Amino acid sequence: MEIRFEHSLEVKASPAQVFALLDDLPQTPKWLGPCTALSRVSPGTPNAVGDKLSYTYKQGGREGHMDGEIVTRIPDQQLVCRYLDPIFEVVVDLRVSASTSGSTMTHVITITPKTMAGKFMSPLIRMGLPKQTQDAMDSLKKMLEPA
Repeated sequence: MEIRFEHSLEVKASPAQVFALLDDLPQTPKWLGPCTALSRVSPGTPNAVGDKLSYTYKQGGREGHMDGEIVTRIPDQQLVCRYLDPIFEVVVDLRVSASTSGSTMTHVITITPKTMAGKFMSPLIRMGLPKQTQDAMDSLKKMLEPA
C-alpha cells in the first residue's frame, strides 16, 4: 500500500525562479532535511528525462542511498524524480504554477514499500511524512524569499 502526501505553498517568486532552484539538484540538501547529497550521474547538461540520479540521505540515525531517475521535466512547471532501493520506491513530484503573488509550489511524495520490512515501517513513515514535506516547502520558501 502506497503512502502519499501533498502540500502546496505560495511564494513570492516567479515560476522560473522556483523551477531553477528545484532543477539545481546539488542545492537539494539545503531545503530537504534528510538529503545529504543529490547529483546527476548521467553525462551532459542540462537535466533531462531519463537522466540517472544518486540520492544520499540520513534519516532515523541511519545513512542510505537510492538510485534515481528524472521521469518528467517541464521547465518552469514540473520536475518528477523516481528513486529506488531494495525496500522502497519513492516518487517526488514537484510542481510550480503562476499565482497572483508569484507562484504556487506543490510537493507530492509517494512512497511504495516493496518488502515486508518496508510495510512494517509504513506507519512511522506515514506519521513523519507530513512534517518532513511541510518543512521542505518552508525551507524552499525561505531560500526564494530571503529577508
